[in-house]
Formats: sequence, C-alpha cells, structure tokens
Amino acid sequence: MYQLKTNLNTSDTEFLQNRKKYEKLREDFHARLDRVMAGGSAKAVKKHKDRNKLLARERVDLLVDPNTPFLELSTLAANGQYEDKFLGAGIVTGIGVIHGHETVIIANDATVKGGTYIRETIRKHVRAQEIALQNQLPVVYLVDSGGVFLPEQSRVFPDKEDFGRLFYNQARMSAMGLHQIAIVMGSCTAGGAYVPAMSDEAIIVRNQGTIFIGGPPLVKAATGEEVSKEELGGAEVHTSVSGVADHIAESDEHALEICRNLFESIPAKEKYKLEKKSAEAPLYPAEELYGIAPLDLKKSVDPKEIIMRIVDGSKFHEFKRNYGTTLVTGFAHIMGYPVGIIGNYGVFNSESAMKGAHFVELCQSRKIPLVFLQNISGFVVGKKYEHEGLAKHGAKLIHAIANANIPKFTVIFGGSFGAGNYAMAGRAYDPNLLFMWPNAKISVMGGEQAASVLTTVKIQQMKAEGKQPEEADIEKIRNEILSQYEYEGSAYYSTSRIWDDGIIDPAETRNVLAIGISMALNKPMEDMKNGVFRM
Repeated sequence: MYQLKTNLNTSDTEFLQNRKKYEKLREDFHARLDRVMAGGSAKAVKKHKDRNKLLARERVDLLVDPNTPFLELSTLAANGQYEDKFLGAGIVTGIGVIHGHETVIIANDATVKGGTYIRETIRKHVRAQEIALQNQLPVVYLVDSGGVFLPEQSRVFPDKEDFGRLFYNQARMSAMGLHQIAIVMGSCTAGGAYVPAMSDEAIIVRNQGTIFIGGPPLVKAATGEEVSKEELGGAEVHTSVSGVADHIAESDEHALEICRNLFESIPAKEKYKLEKKSAEAPLYPAEELYGIAPLDLKKSVDPKEIIMRIVDGSKFHEFKRNYGTTLVTGFAHIMGYPVGIIGNYGVFNSESAMKGAHFVELCQSRKIPLVFLQNISGFVVGKKYEHEGLAKHGAKLIHAIANANIPKFTVIFGGSFGAGNYAMAGRAYDPNLLFMWPNAKISVMGGEQAASVLTTVKIQQMKAEGKQPEEADIEKIRNEILSQYEYEGSAYYSTSRIWDDGIIDPAETRNVLAIGISMALNKPMEDMKNGVFRM
C-alpha cells in the first residue's frame, strides 16, 4: 500500500469558498433531518406521549446495544411530497446491533398519520426487508400502525411491490432461517395483523397493543356485534386465548427488554472472515471533503482526494494506474476491512470500461468487497468511440458487476448520469447499500445536455409545423428543461422516492461504509463462476 499525498491546498481561495458553500448545504441537510427525527406534529407527539408510549426512535435507542451505532436508512423518504405531511414516510428503518447480532429494525412512527402506509412507506419497509434477505440478518418489527392510508389505496395495494410484498418477504425470510420478532406497541390492523402472525415470536403491550383483521367499526358493520378493541384483539386475548402473540409486556420499555432477552437465545452467527487489519485513521480530516465535494459538476474531482480521506492511513494500492485513466481502481482498507475501490475521474471509454471489468473480477476472485465512488457523466460519445466498440466493452463491465457475488457499496458523491449510473453499480445492480451526498445529482443525463437535446427536438418540431421559433421561445424552452432536471435530479428528489438508501454527510462516509461491510459479512461469499480474464 502507498500512502496517498494530497494535491490540494486547503488554504486556497477556491477550496475555502467551496467549503463555505457546502457548509450551507450541509446545514440545510441537517435541518431537514432534525425536522423528520422530531416526529409528527407537536399535537400528535403529545398525544402519543400522553399514552405513555415512546417515540419510534426512542424505542430503537432502547432496543439496540448501548454505545453502538444505528445506521438509519432513507430518513428523508417522502420528503417534499404529500405536502410534507408524511415525514420519513411514517416509518423508521435501519441497521443496529442487539446482543451482538446485526439486525434490521423496522419501526412504525404513529405520530405521522397514525403510522399508516403510503407508497413510500411500503417501498421503505420492503427495502429494509431486502437488505435483511441480501445480508442474512434477523429483523425486529416495532408495530404501531393503522395499516394502509386509505386515500392512497390504488397506489399501495395490488401490485407486486405493494403491501402484500411485506408478508411475502416475511415468509421467504422465515424459510431462510432469518429470525423475526414483532413487538406490537399500538395498532396492528387488517393486513398489518400478519406482521406479528408471521414472525417467529410476538410481544404485545397490555392495554396498548391490538391485533385484528377487522377493527370494532368493521365488525359492527359486518355482523352487528359491538366489541371493544381490547375484547376483540388486546394483549390478554392474544396471549391467553388466540395464541397470536407469545409474550405480554406492561410497557414499551418492558416489551423492548423482552425482545432483547429473546435475542440471547438466538445462536451467534459465524461471519465470513476477511483478513482484517487494525483500523487506522486517514491521514487527512474527513471534514476536508466539504471543500472537495463537487458543487459544480462541470469541474472534475480526483477521486483519490476522496479516497485518502475515507481509507485507513490514506493508503491505496492503485491498479492499472496508467491505463484507462478516466477510472481509478485499487485496494485499500476501511476500519480494517479490505476493500476494492472504483472511482470516476471522467467519462467511461473503452479502456476504462475494460479496466473496471478486470478489477471487478479480481475482487470477486479474492472475495474482497467493492466500493463504487460515483461521479460520472456517462460513456463518451462519438464516431471514434463507437468504431472502437465501446458498447461491447461497456457491456463487459456491466456483466462483471451484475454477476459479482461479493458485497458492493455505492456512494454518489457527484453526478450519476445515464449508463454511467449502471456501470458504477447503480440501484438496478443490487448494491448492498447505496448512498448519496447532499450535493449529488442523478438523472438520465445532465441538465445541460438534456436542455440542448430537447430544445433541438422542439425547434425541429416547430419548424416542421411551419413555425419559426424566436430566440425568446427557445430560451424559455431551455430554461424550463433545465429547471425540471435541476429539481428531479437532486439528491432530495431521489431519496424521497427511495431510489437510494439515504443521503449521508460526506464526513460520515467512512463510518457508514464500515457498518455496511460488517453487516454484509453475515452472508457467506460464494465462489466466482468464471476465471479472471484480460479484457
């Protein structure tokens, strides 16, 4: 390993100006996080507390081992949608440690529209289950939900990835031997009743938790029978009559204590053993990333400046340094874990695509996790490159990434455009985790390119109709397209729709990756199905 040396002057005016601008971006990001983490309206929070119930994140804090991190996922889901009335999509998901077991935790936030499910709630819940499936982790459900948000029923009920997928995933996880525990801490109605029913063990809080397929109003409408919530599906009923729940708790705190006790009976899993070294802090402060992160995507950023601020000792063994130089590849360690890193330093061309494919196969052969640092405008275009067979060389890289059965982690620190997104392990290629920095952009192409292409098409259409567009018309069309791409390409637009696993502070990148790598080692790494071959 060679210790990287920075080429940046952190006293330089440009660096300091970039850092100052980024600090404002960062302040806005953390303000958005704080708003979501506070829960629903003040009235809803007070009502929740008056019932002696803990808030969703308070429940998580008591559930996980003391002084261990909880990696929350998709905190800003539904951001900017539904008049911002579904903060965090009304659910908290993430990865925490319970009695030494890395665990996916899914907690309804009843202060946000009663914990009901909109489209993004389901996507967030299902994504958390996918992470459990992919990494072979146990799951704890902290249930406090009114079920489907009925005004949105057409968007949440019938399709493959809609509400029914929650229970399909539970059945699959059970068959795989992944332990699932449900704690019913509030309402658990209709289809939601299957969450505890399909879990290995279920805990329910007395005079607080309820489970029923149809609540008292529906029972009265269907049968004329009048029955209270407790009589129909309270804790006493389900632990002594129906057997739907297994343990009765006297409070949220007691229920969480029971759950932690249950984890003591879960056998410790032998994790895949990487040759881990002692962790070593990077040579350069992580906070310098605020001055490096690209706010203007027209300016290139050397990914090695990012790498040296997230890897152990800022040490990096570069692979094919002088070949395919628009891509940086090499080996390093993060918190002692060996990793292969692929970072963009320009567009993909034939050489960089072949270099990337070769490197992916090396990491697969050696069973080393991959980290993708995305800042890519796409594949280079032009007659020369098409004649070189860029499409077939790009296909080799995509084949390699799609079939690599080692843990993959993607961080979008700049732009992520077009096929470049795919070739750098975008969401469609099932990375174990994918995160964005607040400044990141993602779309089928950059706004400038889209504006140029679509404006040209629109002008041609107008001329074909016998119209002669004026300069003002052309400028209006162009600005509308730029505005659309700026809005739809932002990290906040992406994370709102669960296209990623969350936006992270750049300075937290190293810690987040380390948690992800540790989590992924719960699943054995399979042998590669093909040899290493030169591209």
